Amino acid sequence: MFPRLVIAGVQSGVGKTTIATGLMAAMAGKGYRVQGFKAGPDYIDPGYHTAATCLPTGTAGNVSRNLDCWMLPEVSLKELFLKAAKGADLSVIEGVMGLYDGYSGRSEAGSTARLAKLLAAPVILVVDAEGMARSAAALVLGYKNFDPALNLSGVIFNHVGSEKHYQTLSEAVEEKTGLKALGYLPKNAALKMPERHLGLLPAGERGELTAYLNKLAQVMAEFLNLEEILSVAKSAPPLDYPEQSIFPAGQQKKVRLAVARDAAFNFYYQDALDLLVAWGAELVYFSPLADSSLPQNIQGVYLGGGFPEMFLELLARNHSMAESIRRAYKMNMPIYAECGGLMYLSEGIIDFAGRFYPMVGLIPGKALMQKKLAVLGYMTAEVINDNILAKKGDVLRGHQFHWSILTDVSGEVNCAYKLFSEGNPDSQKEGIITGNLLASYLHLHFAAHPQLARNFVVSGLKYAAQDIIR
Repeated sequence: MFPRLVIAGVQSGVGKTTIATGLMAAMAGKGYRVQGFKAGPDYIDPGYHTAATCLPTGTAGNVSRNLDCWMLPEVSLKELFLKAAKGADLSVIEGVMGLYDGYSGRSEAGSTARLAKLLAAPVILVVDAEGMARSAAALVLGYKNFDPALNLSGVIFNHVGSEKHYQTLSEAVEEKTGLKALGYLPKNAALKMPERHLGLLPAGERGELTAYLNKLAQVMAEFLNLEEILSVAKSAPPLDYPEQSIFPAGQQKKVRLAVARDAAFNFYYQDALDLLVAWGAELVYFSPLADSSLPQNIQGVYLGGGFPEMFLELLARNHSMAESIRRAYKMNMPIYAECGGLMYLSEGIIDFAGRFYPMVGLIPGKALMQKKLAVLGYMTAEVINDNILAKKGDVLRGHQFHWSILTDVSGEVNCAYKLFSEGNPDSQKEGIITGNLLASYLHLHFAAHPQLARNFVVSGLKYAAQDIIR
């Protein structure tokens, strides 16, 4: 039956992540097997979900997955959801932005509402009730009536001043909308998640995370009606399991791919990594911060996004790792770098204060941190030059979110893509191809285009064949 629900917000910043994560922690603490999901392209929130699902045992939890209904075809999205939700007692899907916000103002594409309807999942709406009383009912009624096809099933209030305040809110909402008030979170600064320039501080950088999640679970158990919330999840109708279409069966291990994973580089979609494995890759993780070289006996390197700008001194001092990557490049090993990975492979990074830190130096130009967000949004990418992932003429969907720009680029550059975005009729060239290296600010989800994972593995196989000849 796949019990499931969506935690959506009336807008960004109302506490979706706090409530979704706390709900996962509270239900896991009661012994339920909980699977977390995040709507849209966010990399940070799933880290909190994953940590929450391992409470109270402290063992590995269920890795949270991204469900992006703009990047992913509908059938693929359903397959990814059902594959991960199988065996879970409860699936909690955290929404993105406001409930109806998505790719554009003209349609529901890419929105939490669209995702909820695709998965026939009931929605619980989070309302920031600070400075609000009976007016909350008018707000909720508008969200309910905006799309009657959506299964809006309850409301949770955040930043509530007192039990009397909650009573006023719940009475008004239940009378005027017919929706059940399922509890609230009181005003409590200790529950606020710390932020920085790309959003929340990643879960891996919070040393007190377990204590925080335990506290959050306790507050949830006290102020939310967990049994009623579970009942909402169980009210979801059955879902048909589609035929497997993304993951190939019976593939033998063919190549070893080194994947950068540490505090500086950790932006990966778990399903994309799983897809590489399904196509025959053995993933070997390494740390550009702490390790002295790439792993031995590898046939490819994957440098994901993250926060290299927060660890510049450590990265700049690790000369042996930079030299190891340069050697791999000179041997024509396939190397794929996204966003933070591109910054690391550049000549250097100029931080927010204007200080320059030398990096690997495989990409012409420097990554210059900006005082404000440089680019945010979904992109359609037309491949304009063959590379290790795609062929000229392929059309891909991806996402960009970065505070740096590539500057001081010298000489002729072999670009990978022409990018098109909503509301911008002009394309722009993006991505750099040099040798067997592809680096770009564009984040791709391999499950949206499974041939990308296959092509990466094939690139590793070709390199391995050349290595034997050498």
